[in-house]
Order: sequence, then C-alpha cells, then structure tokens
Amino acid sequence: MADISTQYMGLKMSSPILAASSGLTNSIKDIREFEENGAGAVVLKSIFEEEIRLYLERDQKAMARNDFIYPETIDFYDDLASDDALTEHLGLISEAKKAVSIPVIASINCVSSEKWPSYAQYLQDAGADAIELNMFLMPSDFDKTCDEREKTFFNVIEAVQMHIQIPLSLKISYYSSNLGPMIQQLSHSGIEGLVLFNRFYSPDIDINNEKLLSTNVLSHPSEISMPLRWIGIMSDRSGCDLAASTGVHDGSGVIKQLLAGAKVVQAASSIYKNGKSHIQTMLKDVETWMDQKGYARLEDFRGKLSTRRTENPAAYYRMQFMKHFAGKNHQ
Repeated sequence: MADISTQYMGLKMSSPILAASSGLTNSIKDIREFEENGAGAVVLKSIFEEEIRLYLERDQKAMARNDFIYPETIDFYDDLASDDALTEHLGLISEAKKAVSIPVIASINCVSSEKWPSYAQYLQDAGADAIELNMFLMPSDFDKTCDEREKTFFNVIEAVQMHIQIPLSLKISYYSSNLGPMIQQLSHSGIEGLVLFNRFYSPDIDINNEKLLSTNVLSHPSEISMPLRWIGIMSDRSGCDLAASTGVHDGSGVIKQLLAGAKVVQAASSIYKNGKSHIQTMLKDVETWMDQKGYARLEDFRGKLSTRRTENPAAYYRMQFMKHFAGKNHQ
C-alpha cells in the first residue's frame, strides 16, 4: 500500500493534506475530528495583528498600574480575563497539543512588524509546533511604493524570528509584479515554508439595494490553476518547502499540486462543502492513483512535472495560452 506520509517545515506528517486556517480549526472537537479523518496537520484559525496589539497595550497599562507582573512561564494566562480572545487562543493551542498527535500550527494575520511580534513567543510557549504568518498587502495602498510593500514581508519575518525557535511559514497572495523573484527571495529569508496562495475578501454589488457585499467566500476547483502554475515554476527554485492552497477540492487536485512540486496542500473550502470526512476520500484517491502508477512514496513523483523536470515547461507560461487561441478556428 502507498505511503502518503511526508514532512513539511521539518515536521513529520501522516498525510500531505493540512486543514487550512478557518472557522473549522477553532475548537478541540474540530481538531480531533481532523486528525481522525487523516489530516497531516491543523493550521488554527488566525488571530489578527490588531487583536495582539490591543492585548499587549492593555497589559502594558496593567503593568504600569502594578496589576500584575509578567512571569517567565505561560501560567499567568490563567490569571487573565477568561473572555479574552487571545488568552483563549493560547489555551486552545495548549489543549490541542494534549488532544492530538498531529502538528498544531498557529496562524497570525498581519500587515506590519510594529509592536506585536514578541507575542509569537507566547504561541511557541503554549506548544505550537510552528507559526504561519498570513500576509496580504493591498496593492491599492497609494502611500507605499512596491519596494516598501515588499520590504514589509522581510521586516515581519525578521521581527518574529527574533522571538521564536519553531518553524515559521509565510502565506502570501499572488499580487506582485515581481512574484517569481519575490517568492525566491522570501524562501531564502530563513523561513521554513511558503503557502501559495491566500484568499481574500471579494466584493460584489447588489444592484437592487445598491449595496456592497461579499462574494465567492468559498473557493472553486478552477482556482487551482494559479497556485499550480507558481508551485510548478518555483518548486525547483525555492529555498524552503512550498504548500499549495486554494482550489484543492479532490484527490486529483492534491496529486496535481504534488506533481508540480508542493510538499503539502491546504484545504478549507472543500471541507466546508463536504465535511471533514472528505479528507479521507481525497487521501484514498491519492493512494489508489499511486498504486495504479506504481509509486510507493510521495517522493517518487513529487515535482515530476515542475518546470525544470517536465518535458513541456512552456505550459506554465502565458505564451502557451496565446498559442491556444492562435489556431485557424480563432479570428
């Protein structure tokens, strides 16, 4: 039988499917169910930079009033307000590590390197096996140049690395005019993983009520093409592990990303649509395909269709798209 175990960021995992950060990864019950259904790891629901900064500012004021003094261990979290979201989050990490044997990855949604990075150490002390930084800097910010926006990524990485020893990954978007070199530079910044790509709020307009609203909350299988392209292009050029995210809805999607060179895939939308047991279905499809192809391990075919190993690397580039529409039947 095929061996689908793998390693990501140096962490041993029983399968290449990770439960992506979402509302489904925010309770011990859900985390246990993910392990039972074959997830190789769980990325917890993100906490936000703004929450952390407010939390730390509150505690600094408390310290100034001598309300309490920070001890050197995590025990002091029990003394803080029970309804504090960040305190509860630290408790979730601690309890999850007791409840499951799969890696538990904390997640921070951040946009700057100001004031909050020291909090990453608390996530580590709570027992997180790794930390994923989810960063999306809108290219519509007219107050910053491209260089300034890109420098923010490296500033955040450097600031967080000063406080932790556990693996660090970065989840980014594809909004960059310099995406390939940017991914390569980030992969050599000392992080252990890069997740391609995050999803973000998509606006729509209700023309009857003339209001803005959100759309496409869950991904569609067709969205796999963007991360697939860049996993294929960058897997042989990256200095760290690559994880594929967005558009992975079935076993074939997992296989495609592994063939392109991904170490693991992250899934959320397909689980929202089909339930946690869908992970078992996807993994079974992967195992069946591997048995049919004669692959004993994931390493036997991982990256087989990356740009440097495939016989048709042009398929990853735009010129192939132009060629498709250049036939006699297209005017």
